[in-house]
Amino acid sequence: MRRIVLFLATNLAVMVVLSVVMYVIQSVFGVRLGNTGQMLVMAAVFGFAGSLISLFMSKSMAKRAMGVQIIEQPTNETERWLVSVVQEQARRVGIDMPEVGIFHSPDPNAFATGWNKNDALVAVSTGLLENMTRDEVEAVLGHEMSHVANGDMVTLTLIQGVVNTFVFFFSMVIGRFVDRVIFKNEEGHGIGYFISQMVAQVILSFLASMIVMWFSRWREYRADAGGAKLAGREKMIAALQRLKSVHEPAEMPAEMAAFGIRDGGMRKLFSSHPPLDERIAALQSGGR
Repeated sequence: MRRIVLFLATNLAVMVVLSVVMYVIQSVFGVRLGNTGQMLVMAAVFGFAGSLISLFMSKSMAKRAMGVQIIEQPTNETERWLVSVVQEQARRVGIDMPEVGIFHSPDPNAFATGWNKNDALVAVSTGLLENMTRDEVEAVLGHEMSHVANGDMVTLTLIQGVVNTFVFFFSMVIGRFVDRVIFKNEEGHGIGYFISQMVAQVILSFLASMIVMWFSRWREYRADAGGAKLAGREKMIAALQRLKSVHEPAEMPAEMAAFGIRDGGMRKLFSSHPPLDERIAALQSGGR
């Protein structure tokens, strides 16, 4: 589940760095958050900063994390076919042609990312090309192109920004409470505040990720329906069944989890994808 893990990890890292900066500013320059309104505004600024930075870095991070080789000029028949399918699907969904790439992995997997639908990246693994028929690969590409056309990355960013805001806000509240009540610091911005706020951020971010994962699972059904529309329902069902027939894909980095192909597994609340059986059933029943 690389894409979501990467996205969440980037958000958390940015939030932690911003917290350190905020603590230094408060300690060195004596700036204090005076009331709940100011705290909420500060939380929103920092919260959305994390998600927006992750969004704009998504393509470059994905390329580095997955070792994606962009097809600048197709060198063989498979690459030519891959580019032509993506080009046709981009035309049908009304978006600019995304970058197309291949990354080396024995597991059948694919992902799409990018800060907007007209500047996207669609990549597939070597394992996907080797273990699936062209009809099945076409359906997988349709699934990923549907993510792009639906603007899932931007929506994910907005949801993450709201989640980050509340994580920041409540971690500051917890930090002030601990510093004042336990460490007896009347100002509420001592080292106790800093440490407890950081710990609270990690814990609250972990719990809040359930909201992001819920959205990720929900959008998988929409992307499956989109893939069925672009490639055909039977091809999309066949692609999902093929994924069931091979071993479960290995964990992808966080920037890749949101758009990787992966079964939900038993950790459903923290899974970015629903179980394959449920996705197949949804398609067979006419989609969700």
